[in-house]
Amino acid sequence: MTVIGLDDTDSRELGMCTTYVATRLAARIEQAGGTVERLLLVRCNPAVEHKTRGNAALAVHCELDTEQALSLADDLLAMAATDDERTNPGAVVADCEPEDVPDEVATFARDAVRDHHEIDATRQLRERLEYSTTTRGNGRGLIGALAAVGAWRALDEWTYECISYRERERWGTERTVDYGSIFEAADAGYPTVWDTVDREEGVAVCVPRTPCPILHGIRGDDPDAVREVAEMIDGEPVERRQLFVTNQGTDAHLQDGTLETVRDGRSYRLTGTVTEPPETREGGHVFLGIGAEDDGEGDERLQLAAFEPTKRFRDRVRALRVGDRITVCGELSDGTLKLEKFAVRDLVITEQATPNCPDCGRSMKSAGRSAGYRCRDCGTSADGKVENTIERELEKGWYEVPPCARRHIAKPLIRGGFDAPTHPEK
Repeated sequence: MTVIGLDDTDSRELGMCTTYVATRLAARIEQAGGTVERLLLVRCNPAVEHKTRGNAALAVHCELDTEQALSLADDLLAMAATDDERTNPGAVVADCEPEDVPDEVATFARDAVRDHHEIDATRQLRERLEYSTTTRGNGRGLIGALAAVGAWRALDEWTYECISYRERERWGTERTVDYGSIFEAADAGYPTVWDTVDREEGVAVCVPRTPCPILHGIRGDDPDAVREVAEMIDGEPVERRQLFVTNQGTDAHLQDGTLETVRDGRSYRLTGTVTEPPETREGGHVFLGIGAEDDGEGDERLQLAAFEPTKRFRDRVRALRVGDRITVCGELSDGTLKLEKFAVRDLVITEQATPNCPDCGRSMKSAGRSAGYRCRDCGTSADGKVENTIERELEKGWYEVPPCARRHIAKPLIRGGFDAPTHPEK
């Protein structure tokens, strides 16, 4: 089998989409007499500097002579938005079964999802492997392309996305879709099909707002279900439709970390105790701090943030209190972890309070240092503060950002497999 990896054909401003290039490549392969087994959509580390919104790399698993595959891939790189100097596409062709790539390629792919690679080191690995390549510009797309080649062996959890593409003459224009049909289709497919819409915000998450060729993309756990939902949506003509196997919705980007070991530009899952209460700052962003997992008294501290685009998720964050023990997930940037989800492990449910007089019900006053409390009206006394129960808005378990704010690679709670009760957003 031949594995073709592609990356970096799109632009934030000029559009295009590497999924579309891969779709066209698959069609060319079949026209040339080859067969296509699957198209792989691999979301790499969402925290890297050189990326467009989803940081996707693509792989085409096919039966075709490698020289012919390289020629077709080179032809298709002409579709890349290279007028943008930040777009530097690359393609890698490997002559092997996807599950039989060398260990170092699988490791490279895992690291591309969770860590960082440099282009020089990527080229050196490619040369040792003697894989064929083609590039434009500085060829930085080779990083994602090689990662896509190794992803099938490297990753063990997959979902599906059915992407519908617009007719060429409509690219860059306002999309014509029946939003009523999107919400109806979303309800019909849920929960097998997820993140199609954000019901509370009234947003069709599946419809992009960029000038790319995509009309809508439907994600879920079953290939037939995502196709069916895509076909239920009314709107402008669909030029072509393609099913992808993908690591979207899997949390593959998260690595377990500690307050002492985290580094910028990676995404982590770690546990700590709230040491600084939530504070809403200018712009509606919410910040708080956590410390060591045991009692929050260690030296290490980490700032957490729930930014304004996470909408109602911020109310969950605001409900946290100093002393709560939580597990948090998100990307670390400039020393701040940008929250994607969190789990409440232990809640503070009591607090020390000034006692009330048992006779008149009024709050007692301090009787002096180490002298307890006294009611000035009734003369009653108490030895010290009392413990009152706190009513909490949160329960133990996982909370997440809403679909409108979710990263492609982040796992929705509705998919299950979490280590505590979940409170999914729809």
